[in-house]
Amino acid sequence: MRRQILQMAALGVSFALLMAGCAGSVSKQDSTGANIAAGKNADSKAGSAAGSGKSDTAAEWEAAVHTPLGKYPETVTYTLGKISGANNSNLPVGDTYEDNAYTRYLKEVLNIQNENVFELEAGGSYEEALEMNIADRSIPDVLVVNGRDNLEKLVEADLVEDLTTVYEECTTDAIKEMYESYGADLLGSATFDGKLYAFPNTAIDDGHMLLWLRADWMEELGLEEPQTMDEAMQVIRTFVEKDIAGNGQTIGLACSTSIIAGSSETYGVDGIFTKFGSSPEKWVLDDDGQVVYGSVTEETKEALGYLNQLYEDGILDSRFLLRRTENIDELLANGYCGAIFGRWWAPNNPLSLSYSADNTAEWKPYLFAEDVQNQVQTFESYDEWMYVVVRKGYDYPEIVGKYVSAIFDYSRYEDDRYASEVNDYFSINVDPTARPMNINVDYIDALYRCGENLQKALQGNMSVTELSGLEKSYYNTCRSYLNGNLTTANGWAAYASRIQAVEVLDSTGTRKKPAISLGSADGEIPQNLQDLESETFLKIIAGEEPVDYFDTFVAEWYAGGGEELTEKVRASYAETDKD
Repeated sequence: MRRQILQMAALGVSFALLMAGCAGSVSKQDSTGANIAAGKNADSKAGSAAGSGKSDTAAEWEAAVHTPLGKYPETVTYTLGKISGANNSNLPVGDTYEDNAYTRYLKEVLNIQNENVFELEAGGSYEEALEMNIADRSIPDVLVVNGRDNLEKLVEADLVEDLTTVYEECTTDAIKEMYESYGADLLGSATFDGKLYAFPNTAIDDGHMLLWLRADWMEELGLEEPQTMDEAMQVIRTFVEKDIAGNGQTIGLACSTSIIAGSSETYGVDGIFTKFGSSPEKWVLDDDGQVVYGSVTEETKEALGYLNQLYEDGILDSRFLLRRTENIDELLANGYCGAIFGRWWAPNNPLSLSYSADNTAEWKPYLFAEDVQNQVQTFESYDEWMYVVVRKGYDYPEIVGKYVSAIFDYSRYEDDRYASEVNDYFSINVDPTARPMNINVDYIDALYRCGENLQKALQGNMSVTELSGLEKSYYNTCRSYLNGNLTTANGWAAYASRIQAVEVLDSTGTRKKPAISLGSADGEIPQNLQDLESETFLKIIAGEEPVDYFDTFVAEWYAGGGEELTEKVRASYAETDKD
């Protein structure tokens, strides 16, 4: 629940607010067409453009303004406030945030172009910049907003456009299906007084946390594959006791001091908590139907006790309290670590570090069905989600709907002519922050859809022509890897993540429960309680406090503001549930 902004800082993420002008430009209409809603004033736009000599025909402007894929007769430029990624988002040499596969594609298909990226000064914060822009009543034409609270501030300040009609007219049926796959809560988080003011990011189901083990080490030591979590922990114990890496360098299960990785950090031990039916740092529904903070439950206490035993037995990295993420990265690259928890995408980051250094390192994912049978229901407050808004008064608010339709539908499922460069970005591990508007839009089960289709195609049970553009890109990479023609880390990572990991996730027959809305409550945990939680967890795991110290922590957590916060969250959920 923490920490979008903190995560970005940790990853070297910088925020950019763009201030410049706009203009207006050619042809490709949505083949399915779109209904023109009454009251949309495209005629005045077209007439104005035509009168200035900037438009080919009013009909082309009409199609562009009212359809998902109608191309502007003249280039429409827009100023953009976005989030940029570390290392230039891993863009190929020569590509920039204003000139890359995405922007070139958007220019070709829609004739739109983002301009003028200005990074914040060192030490400046996103929150401060946003507050300043709200106070000055000046925001870029299009802005990526971090968190629903910030979105609400912009709406209350009357600075952003109502995008209800944009969503109805300028998104394809597939985009609407994608949003609808999350239920009503996701779009509802961007809706105020019945009006949609932003396009929200979608968070596809990444599945459960997997345990990744060095299979080549198991084979070298003559170990059988684990069938349970306990057996897997004994495998790791053997790695350490036999010092498989040599020279006393072998460490046990990698673990960061954050303990919980969530959806985007690395080196957490979330899988252990899942085994005990615990979900720390999330609001959850307990067996009595009451909302409770997941870090203060008895299940969490049990998980901490298990982790303490792993630490005492030398299975959990004995020096984990001293490690930084970059230190663990080095351990992987040097071949000293053979066990981490990670999402399906772990082969891309961080396991590619291991493979790049030694392509004989064979990492294999594990998930034990008994550990994921009894899932806890979690809640989502949308306080960390990204949204895209349009400045009120901007002449072309529809470009957001058109952008989403072109990038997340047309380029993936229909366009074989221009989209190959865009889809190739996935296979070469370009970070999503390279996109002009950082959000991702996809089906909630997109991971499983893609994995199933790739498996069928690789096995010859589906024609490659039936694959989406994204899937074709992964198919080509995986096929080349399997044929021995692609030996890079990217080739291995594509196969290990999209095929092996997804196959393991699907084999349990248990997908994660979608989070449900927390309502209007602010479920953010105050910093003093976050610090208390972190210190307590680390002390218990490292044996500095007994497991029963957890009870003292719970009492202090409630007394320190947790009780009042819990009551507010419960009241909000009760009101939401009633609706």
